[in-house]
Formats: sequence, C-alpha cells, structure tokens
Amino acid sequence: MAQLFRRRFNSIARSGILVLILLLLGSGWLLHAVYWSPYTTRETVPLEQPVPFSHKHHVYGLGIDCRFCHTSVENSAFAGLPPTEICMTCHSQIWKDAPMLSPVRESLAAGLALRWNRVTDTPDFVFFNHSIHINKGIGCATCHGQMDRMPLTWQSHNLYMKWCLDCHRAPEKYIRPRSEVFNLNWTATNQLSLGRKLVVEYQVHTEQLTDCSMCHR
Repeated sequence: MAQLFRRRFNSIARSGILVLILLLLGSGWLLHAVYWSPYTTRETVPLEQPVPFSHKHHVYGLGIDCRFCHTSVENSAFAGLPPTEICMTCHSQIWKDAPMLSPVRESLAAGLALRWNRVTDTPDFVFFNHSIHINKGIGCATCHGQMDRMPLTWQSHNLYMKWCLDCHRAPEKYIRPRSEVFNLNWTATNQLSLGRKLVVEYQVHTEQLTDCSMCHR
C-alpha cells in the first residue's frame, strides 16, 4: 500500500502542535495580564468627576480631616459623600467665582446634589461596612491609599477578593490604634506585635473573617 503522507508531514505536525501550545500559553498570559491590568481593575486610573476635586490640596495642603466631608464613615456602612452645603462652607468665601466650581454653585442654587462618581466601588454582591473596619482599627490609607498625595482621586487597589482576604487572614499586619485610623501617614515600627495586641484588644474574631457570609449576604 502506498504511503499516504510524506515524511515532511511529520515535521509539519510537530510544528503545528508546538504552535498550538504556544498559542494556548500566550492566550493564558494575555488573559492574566488583562485581568490584573488597570484597564480591568481601574487601579491608579483617575475617575472623571463633576468637579476636579484634589485630595492633595484639601488634605495635605489644608489639613482637612477625612470626616469633615465623609461625615458618616464612623457610624454607617457608607462613608458618605459631601453634600454641596459642605463644599460651600468654604467656597462661599474662597474661590467663590472660580469657573471650575460652577457645578457646585449651580447645585446649591438648584437644590440638587452633585452626582459624584464613586471611585472605590465594590460589586453589588459584596457587603462592605466602613464603620466596622474603622472601629476595629483599619486605617483609611490601608484601603484608599495615600489620598493626601492624589491631585485627582483614583482607586489604589484592585478590590479583587484575594486582596480583601489578605487582610482578613492576617489582620495583625494592618490593624492600627483607633486614634491613628484617619492619619494617612501613620506607620508602626513593630506592626506585627502591635497588631496581635490590638486584634485581642479590639475583639477581632479572626476565625469568622474568612467565612463567606461575612462579605456575601
């Protein structure tokens, strides 16, 4: 019986298999790169806002405390977005005619709230409570990054479940004294020993922190 395929087809088949393997590996690498890229996570990408608000100017430059604008952060699940009246507390006297602040003035005149875009926005299937984290000693900068260095606001972390679990599995690496929660530049020289002490003192029940129902309700 005559041979159906010539010998060179063996080389072609091997090359084809090698190309297929390389394509599969390349596709996996590409998907991984896209999954972790700022294009997907929105990490480090400033989000457009109705007013180009600068945390760097207000927090670092003027020394305004987080709670001045985010009034409910210590007592509720939602940190709260500043109503127009809070902005106009200062801007009725300072930069009151600045063109970039016209949306703020229009908001006050019309009695309609500014539609701020949430930068750090967890998915709808995730329950996150600001007050619990703050009262257990988790600082603003742990999740939001160095807000006092942001001329425009961006998301500092990817918000993937792994990132949350890194803290929930080892809260002693992140927990700080309650008095330093709003200090964006606080650091500890002995974080682990201090963290273990505070975990006990603040009654952080570590055995419950990785339970699915803790965040998915």
